Amino acid sequence: MRLTRWLSHPARVVPAVYLAGIAVGSALLLLPVATSSGESAPLIHAAFTAVSAICITGLTTVDTATYWSPVGQFVIMALIQVGGFGIVTLASLLTLVVTGRISLQGSLIAGQELHAGLGSVLRVPRMIAKVMFTIEALVAFVLTLAFRPHADGWASATWYGVFHAVSAFNNAGFALFSDNLVSFVGDPAIIVPICVAIVLGGLGFPVLFEVGHRFFGRGRGHRARWSVNSRLAIAGTLSLLVLGAAVFAFAEWNNPRTLGSLPLDDRGLAVLAGAVFPRTAGFNHIDYGAVSETTLGLYYLLMFIGGGSAGTAGGIKVGTIGIILATVAAELRGEDQVVVGHRAIPAADQRAALTVVMLGSATVALATLFIVVDDRFAWQQVLFETISAFGTVGLTTGITPQLRPESLVVLMLLMYLGRVGTVSVAAALALRARHRHYVLPEEKTNVG
Repeated sequence: MRLTRWLSHPARVVPAVYLAGIAVGSALLLLPVATSSGESAPLIHAAFTAVSAICITGLTTVDTATYWSPVGQFVIMALIQVGGFGIVTLASLLTLVVTGRISLQGSLIAGQELHAGLGSVLRVPRMIAKVMFTIEALVAFVLTLAFRPHADGWASATWYGVFHAVSAFNNAGFALFSDNLVSFVGDPAIIVPICVAIVLGGLGFPVLFEVGHRFFGRGRGHRARWSVNSRLAIAGTLSLLVLGAAVFAFAEWNNPRTLGSLPLDDRGLAVLAGAVFPRTAGFNHIDYGAVSETTLGLYYLLMFIGGGSAGTAGGIKVGTIGIILATVAAELRGEDQVVVGHRAIPAADQRAALTVVMLGSATVALATLFIVVDDRFAWQQVLFETISAFGTVGLTTGITPQLRPESLVVLMLLMYLGRVGTVSVAAALALRARHRHYVLPEEKTNVG
């Protein structure tokens, strides 16, 4: 009875489900058959890889292509798929199976996360699986054809295609090549499908559902109003892609260690990848240890923001930043309401957005401070790794494999917190919040 009561609260189930997945993944990667050498991997490598995979990050302490056997690589891909399926979806499924129902609290949390009504919550897992597997299958088919000239046969090409399609759509950043995607920086048949999969996965399932309904479903042809969530996600994604491409091109176009040594056509493709990959995908197409400080600053921003809510991307989400910018704009104009798309944003959402940003910033700052004190690397490099971990991005300047075990544990905690999300804690507190039946008098304070 106590177990059933505990499982009826998704705020408790979500972290437990991911911890269980990490434990199972670590155990599987510890098996001798999971490594190419046939010997058991050290616990820190197995655990770090499992956390990175199920939290769909992509940071690694060992070379995925050579250290892990095909069995180990399959385990990594399976963990990526499970992690990408979503926290709320997994929690809802587990609660439904064990208790035979989904509690009102669970429905509210799932409905809020996926912007679905209570009646459609039970259909959400099936809808997510359908969209996810369809896109992954299409991308895998295209990538299989693209990888065929680089593989020993169709079997290897298919494996490359499937693995990288799953990794791309789930914004994981794992690759089956020692240099990640550096060797393919000028190959549009590989880079473009991966970029498309990353953007689609990072938009968020609510946006994909709304776009599908509007252009391919029953709502086709109707001039219905776009939801605020979709407006923020699409506008934020496009803005960050344009900003990322422009700044990246300006900073790296003539850098001989990054884009400067590439042919002109390859530079354009590399600029596209340089704007997409930091959006929590984490594929490497250049040496990020050789980029300029301008690019580092740009990537701090892109990695921390991430993608859309209720998708495979990490970060604090573009919708969160959109709400904060709209709040600032309303304050500057002296307006009482924060309006987006002719709809007012509730004060509770404004406070939640500010809370997510503050908690995320504090978490990254504390982790950076610890690793800088513990290790010998410059704070710029450490900050890049910590933001990459918290944003579940996976980009690295190359220092992750050289960090001490205690620093690696900190990165593991960051990846876990970045995936489980501070919003889960805020939602749990909100459900238990006590509402006053009276209003206290206001008192003006000094601001600024």
